[in-house]
Amino acid sequence: MLDQGDTARFVRVALSRASTATEAVTEAVAQVDRRATCFVMAFVPDHLDREVLASELDRQMGGVPVFGCTTAGQITPEGYETGALMLIAFPRRYFRCASMFIDHLRDFPMQELSQKIDRIKTQFQRTAGWRRFGLVLCDGVSKAEDLLASTLQLCLGEIPIYGGSAGDGLQFQETSVLYGGQFHSGAALVLLVETALDFTGVGFDHFLPTETLMVVTSAIPEERVVLELNGAPAALEYSRKIGVAVDQLSPEVFAENPVLVRQNAKFHVRAIHSVEADHGLSFMGAIDDGLILTLGTGTEIINALDTGLDLRGPMGQRPDFILGFDCILRKLEFTQKGMLDDVSAMFRKHNVLGFNTYGEQHCGVHVNQTFVGIAFFEHTPEDLH
Repeated sequence: MLDQGDTARFVRVALSRASTATEAVTEAVAQVDRRATCFVMAFVPDHLDREVLASELDRQMGGVPVFGCTTAGQITPEGYETGALMLIAFPRRYFRCASMFIDHLRDFPMQELSQKIDRIKTQFQRTAGWRRFGLVLCDGVSKAEDLLASTLQLCLGEIPIYGGSAGDGLQFQETSVLYGGQFHSGAALVLLVETALDFTGVGFDHFLPTETLMVVTSAIPEERVVLELNGAPAALEYSRKIGVAVDQLSPEVFAENPVLVRQNAKFHVRAIHSVEADHGLSFMGAIDDGLILTLGTGTEIINALDTGLDLRGPMGQRPDFILGFDCILRKLEFTQKGMLDDVSAMFRKHNVLGFNTYGEQHCGVHVNQTFVGIAFFEHTPEDLH
């Protein structure tokens, strides 16, 4: 196996492409120094038995906390993959964390969430000179990410939050987060992370708004289903606007013809998931009656990716690594355009590690078809800035 140790200096990346859960865990854990590790993030391919994998990780890591999720693909030191178990070990020397588990996400009282966050903030004592951020991993088909992201950011205040929604390949059926030695559906986990490293958040896509607008005139918000656009059946109106027959609509078509929602001065992608009965459209983010949707048009992908990932630290240094949450719809578009190798090369160039999501969380906003990440840099003392 290729030694991944030189990819990043401040975390350890462990990989296995074994076909069974037990073999994959054994091979990956052997690459982790458990004595030096504060916690591990596990990004799991959909072919491995979840119950066996969770049990083996819990047993073999010997008390080191493991957090993670099922994925729609992994971003390893080699770039895009679909069958790799990837563990990222965060060492005690540079990281500390506190965790919170949220079960029954759709019905979880937001007031109780606020109280739990307050307790964590009080109990998790600060380390002088270290900075904090929040990480959230949540069920990607829960339809609760929008409220979760906004509530978390409100409760954490100046502490920025980043994360991604779990996937399950391309099934869009059952996704799970890993917490406490078990996989949980309909749930979320939140990590409050403290680090000695410098870091900065990043979030970008490669779309610009056009002048083509559509208004949601009938919707079922709690299900994220739009029944009508501009007073017409939603799928028929969307098809007419993009010039594609309704029976040709697919995830690939949705990925290449996104709709955008304006929030303040910025546009975010509000991705379409599928065509529903009676020509409704199911979305991957919040929708409501009266929402104005703007058809987006793509820009040059590789340049946008290179520019978005070309980050610098306080002294102009390049990131040691970027923890990335990359929407599966982006990967579908890149696949359709024959660009997977080019994108993987760009991820290698910028030391991106992470997974393909069903949605991304960026500073209190749940977005789609977006790259969200955290770039980590070697810390520069204040007196050298």
